[in-house]
Amino acid sequence: MMGGHHAASGAAAWVAVASTAPHALGWYPVTPLGVVTGALLTAGAALLPDLDHHSGTIAHSLPPVTKILARVTEQISGGHRRGTHSLLGLAVFVALSTALGKVTAVVPFFGSVAVGAGLLSVLLMGFALKALKIAGGPGRSWLLALGLSAFIALYAPENNDWLPVAVGLGVAVHIVGDLLTHQGVMILWPLRIKRPRSLAGMPVLNKLWRSSGCMSLPLIGAAGSWREWALMVPVTVYAIYGVVYSAFLTLRQWAGA
Repeated sequence: MMGGHHAASGAAAWVAVASTAPHALGWYPVTPLGVVTGALLTAGAALLPDLDHHSGTIAHSLPPVTKILARVTEQISGGHRRGTHSLLGLAVFVALSTALGKVTAVVPFFGSVAVGAGLLSVLLMGFALKALKIAGGPGRSWLLALGLSAFIALYAPENNDWLPVAVGLGVAVHIVGDLLTHQGVMILWPLRIKRPRSLAGMPVLNKLWRSSGCMSLPLIGAAGSWREWALMVPVTVYAIYGVVYSAFLTLRQWAGA
């Protein structure tokens, strides 16, 4: 799946889960401002698994930090669409974000600030800006990422466990998105269960279980296909509507305060 679509699916997932508006599920309710900040961070988290490719778009989002992280991640995860695109990778990302979510500091005039969430969001915002082709050169990328991250750190949801929820949602929808492509993902990594050669003559099974050991449910075909666009256009509209609606509610609350 294309990077911009990964980001949009992450934001849409957060809106659906965290918003209490009629158009959402409200399983993890936060304030309207929490919907906005959480959607931004989840959009970035939905690109986190692609840090396993040292020459990919995400690796060039916030140089030189992301280039170094990408090379390290690629070595640890076994390559592209391996460890970071697995259930184990999802668990590791959630665990890391849980630890960072506990890092806070008291700042004059603002009170308790989610420092850990802010630091992580610098990285994730850099991913999202690059994938959405909003950022320009490294200087502008760093400036925008730092600005958005400061906003997230100051106005993060009050729920103590919101950060791992957002990261978990983002990584999960990324894995599902790539699972829907021809290439698929190695969901049980480090287990690599290769398809037996005796089953090579079964066309349907060949599409679901690749010879490399990757699992696939290729409903959208290749990345960037018309089927992907048909799915992601309404998802993107939903994400934008949810964020704008929540921002409007926030402004109305501030105006009435």
